Amino acid sequence: MNINSSPVKKVAVGLSGGVDSSVTASILKQSGYEVCGLTMKVWQGENKEALHSSACYGSDEHKDIEDIQKVCQQLNIPFYIIDLSREYQQFVVDYFKKEYQDGRTPNPCVICNHRVKFQLLLEKASKAGINFDHFATGHYARVQYDEKLQRYQLLKSVNPEKDQSYFLSFLKQEQLKKVLFPLGTKSKEEVRTIARKLGLSVYDKEESQDFYGGDYRELIPDMPPGDIVDTKGKVLGKHKGIHHYTIGQRKGLGIPAPQPLYVLTIDKKKNRIIAGKKEELFQTQLIAHTFNWVSIPCPRTSLEGTVKIRYRHSGAPATIIPLGKEKVKVVFHEPQKAITPGQAVVAYEGDILLGGGLISRSF
Repeated sequence: MNINSSPVKKVAVGLSGGVDSSVTASILKQSGYEVCGLTMKVWQGENKEALHSSACYGSDEHKDIEDIQKVCQQLNIPFYIIDLSREYQQFVVDYFKKEYQDGRTPNPCVICNHRVKFQLLLEKASKAGINFDHFATGHYARVQYDEKLQRYQLLKSVNPEKDQSYFLSFLKQEQLKKVLFPLGTKSKEEVRTIARKLGLSVYDKEESQDFYGGDYRELIPDMPPGDIVDTKGKVLGKHKGIHHYTIGQRKGLGIPAPQPLYVLTIDKKKNRIIAGKKEELFQTQLIAHTFNWVSIPCPRTSLEGTVKIRYRHSGAPATIIPLGKEKVKVVFHEPQKAITPGQAVVAYEGDILLGGGLISRSF
């Protein structure tokens, strides 16, 4: 969407306390929008210095809010704090816990964007009497409208190294219709330069890297230890609880072996970890559930695309086969390493994000 050609309207900017969202607000204000800032209060515990900062969810949330207030004062825009701590606990934290308890590796950012940031935050702000026509964030992504399909399409950022479209793969058409991503054509260096020139206090602030500002295992109740076995069922050692492990993990197994061992499978029913050689991590197929077709309607036949199985995955050529409206099978042209249940799988055609879902199983 070309923000410079848009009529003068009101836009609410989701502010996190970082440089990206702060620059987003400044760009939109300079473009002629009437801008206000929204931020989510999600932490339920006591405010204090976190052992691990630069996280979305942590006890030092108050520091981010202070940074947001400074930026809004500098930009001379109103700022509203929306308390979503109960909803965040329900839709993000509880989901995060249950996934690990069930032997899967969750992606809380994908769920948060869909259910909380781009939905509940806006609903609660509107109920509070805050009026806006658009919602903007500091994500590095783009949106365009396809006249032929009569559908909003989600595109990768122009800067591939910073692209964050993966985390937005669960957004619906009604959400994309109102969203603005001013940073979709910019690099991180450009954004920091803009912030520095404007004198924004967060111009050199460290990026948020993790979901939780601490050891994620603190959030999960202790689970019973069990066996680590090889692919034939031979006991190799003991694990500390399945929530301590993820597919592809090598460190922390504590098993002496002539060659490195990796977590191949997490078997919740038998409370065991299956470990094996690196080459056994490679598979060619997966099944994904709750698949959200973003830029195109659900196709009737299979299609070719580039598929990412995690955010840092470079993407690989694959055939995507619909198995119903919200279920797909992905067949990679070449085996992929550590396809992990619980992670988001996202399909692209060039820069266009076709859709995304959650990995159920691989084989």
